[in-house]
Amino acid sequence: MAERSRRTVRDLRRGNRARVLQRLYFDGPLSRQELGPATGLSSGSISNVVAELASEGLLEEAGVVDSDGGRPRTLLRIAPGGGLFVGIDIGETRVRVELFDLSLTELARTDRLLAQHGYDVERIVGHVRSGVSDVLRDAGADPRMLLGIGIGVPGIIERDAPEAVGGPGAVVHGQTIGWSAVPFERLLREAVQIPPEVPFFIDNGAKTLGQAEMWFGGGRGAGAAAVALIGSGVGASVSRGDILDEDLSNAALEWGHTTVQLRGRRCRCGSIGCLEAYAGAEAMRERWHEAGGPLPPDADDETALAALLAAAYPGPGGAPDPVAVAILDETAECLGAALADLVNLFLPERILLGGWAGLLIGPHLLPQIRRYAQEYALEHAVARTTIGLGHLGPDAVTVGAATLPLSDFLARGGTRPAPTVRPGAGVASARAAAPVRGRSAAG
Repeated sequence: MAERSRRTVRDLRRGNRARVLQRLYFDGPLSRQELGPATGLSSGSISNVVAELASEGLLEEAGVVDSDGGRPRTLLRIAPGGGLFVGIDIGETRVRVELFDLSLTELARTDRLLAQHGYDVERIVGHVRSGVSDVLRDAGADPRMLLGIGIGVPGIIERDAPEAVGGPGAVVHGQTIGWSAVPFERLLREAVQIPPEVPFFIDNGAKTLGQAEMWFGGGRGAGAAAVALIGSGVGASVSRGDILDEDLSNAALEWGHTTVQLRGRRCRCGSIGCLEAYAGAEAMRERWHEAGGPLPPDADDETALAALLAAAYPGPGGAPDPVAVAILDETAECLGAALADLVNLFLPERILLGGWAGLLIGPHLLPQIRRYAQEYALEHAVARTTIGLGHLGPDAVTVGAATLPLSDFLARGGTRPAPTVRPGAGVASARAAAPVRGRSAAG
């Protein structure tokens, strides 16, 4: 009974810390007096929690404001120097690694190109290892300040897979990139030189993009939103609930592999008629090349998409290429029809197009995409949905990856994971101390 009581008190204390940290993170700076009604805690509890968090270097003063007839009130905010996060985007053309402070201000970044070697697992693990080392060195950061490493990857994430599949830890099933049951978390834990207690958080890249837009971008304030990741491939995530709501859900979808054309083009997943076979940048490059578009034989997806858009929208005095216009119109229709499916299935208030290719084609194709979505979706449902572009730019996946450990840190009330020994030394990995909170996802 005494042990249960101690656990209850500890959980209550951690919950109070979490309420204060979350409110300050998303709504701060706030005074102690404002924190009371915002968190539902008593003034005594607020004072105790604030003193405790400040002593740990997680809170700091942010100036004073005048009060009505009383003493000036001191404002509090999250201390940026209270910890570090790494966000990593395993993208289609590069591995991007960024180091952030506790306020998610970027401190350092590095890119590793994938053009020559594609998704070779050993090379990507090596890129992550060297990238993490580089950003810590470039920022002059102490690795002991790391609170977690978040990683966005293409594919379906399996949590705590059985040993026969490659566990323990997150296993990635990435059919479009040739990954079959890759024990990615175990490989990273063995390779990356960080303190053993630092947890990894691995999730689908579309989900990390969606979380970034919901926290800091165009999805903030929406009760339900869908965020599309359009790059060389295509994915999406759907989020429901407020960011401070315990019932918040954020799930990635294999949206790029929904069918938009019966007996259509072959997709890189092996199926036919997938959205990705029409709306992904790799597929648009292939269609433009097949139609005789003037492309160098070694043109990458970004170069090819820029050339396709330039041909369709040449600017004042230029004549649009009718083939390029037709390709992009078909792309817009496929995207509009697939977005209509999201509208009919999930009834989102907002849909945001993101990813480097989505942000590139969006300014040109958004009116057409909206028109096609209205034609294919249920009238009442689509009338309640706005369709626009993401607000955070092409780096949103990396920022979203960093929110994975940040979310866990805030939920734990700012407590750090307990030290563990690396796998192979006979003790459980850091996941046992700080399990990955994300749900299974696909993209």
